[in-house]
Amino acid sequence: MNFMDGSLFPENQEKLVITVAPYGPEWMPADFPEDIPVTMEQQVQKAVDCYNAGATVLHIHVRELDGKGSKRLSMFNELLARLRVAVPDMILQVGGSISFAPESEGEAAKWLSDDTRHMLAELKPAPDQVTVAINTNQMNIFEQMEPEDIAGTSLADPATYEAYREMVVPAGPGWAEEHVRRLRASGIQTHFQLATTAQLDTVERMMRRGAFMGPLILTWVAIGGGFDAPNPYSMTNFIRACPDGAVLTLETSMLNVLPINTMAIAMGLHVRCGNEDNLWTQRRDRKIGSVQQVEQLARIARELGREVASGREARRIYRLGEFYDSTDETLARNGFAPNRRPGQRGFLKSA
Repeated sequence: MNFMDGSLFPENQEKLVITVAPYGPEWMPADFPEDIPVTMEQQVQKAVDCYNAGATVLHIHVRELDGKGSKRLSMFNELLARLRVAVPDMILQVGGSISFAPESEGEAAKWLSDDTRHMLAELKPAPDQVTVAINTNQMNIFEQMEPEDIAGTSLADPATYEAYREMVVPAGPGWAEEHVRRLRASGIQTHFQLATTAQLDTVERMMRRGAFMGPLILTWVAIGGGFDAPNPYSMTNFIRACPDGAVLTLETSMLNVLPINTMAIAMGLHVRCGNEDNLWTQRRDRKIGSVQQVEQLARIARELGREVASGREARRIYRLGEFYDSTDETLARNGFAPNRRPGQRGFLKSA
């Protein structure tokens, strides 16, 4: 991504796409009962409220009535069907982890089997996106958190804490290539959630081999613990690695969310917020709900002169419905250099 003269002027930037993650699967409802929805009606209403506040992408997890994250695809189907009616212009993005919470106290927090995760491509109605991790990776969500972040919550329970601290994201090459193939076959866009530039390199190689042919829509997830650190050095290093055609959202956790998102807004990138990422105001004097987090980012965007995208504008920015038919087209549309031709020497040029 190039930052030339005028790149920070709002008239030269795309409108802001705000992703909201209001279902917080790692928390229990008692951790923030005023904000965490439990019933199906509450989950739908939360989406409506977030959309009205300015969010145009909804990151979806589902809860059972006992408050635990649901692993039943039938529950996802029901919520998706209701959301299509309630927020028809919102981009519906299913979290590829489904629910990675432990089944019971003391068990490891783990993602579901490969076969079950592949079934996300069979959801009906189909979501617009499914998030996809690349390269099996440690996901210790606590490494860069402060004790105050989880004090008094269910994550402070020693067994739960240890389960999440040891969590690993399974995302080997065989699974990833098959998963994006199935998503494409179902007309679902892959939204890559990447932890490091090494994972971005893997996605580029998938494109160069023809294993993925679509727009590069991605989120940089900076939460430490096996992922990049949420600081300007790691952030700008990842941004420099992204090609000009990528659509990039920044994501982090807890008190890092607001400063990282503010930088993203200023630089013309896109943002994510919600109780899955953070529960607290910057002073930790109170908890802040998902709707209030969306409103906060929309207000900052207005102060910087950047308009917030509507649902239809977000769909254009995200290039929903685009799939490419060749490796050459994929590389060109995403802003990568073309593959080296047999026998070619020297600097890569298209002609």
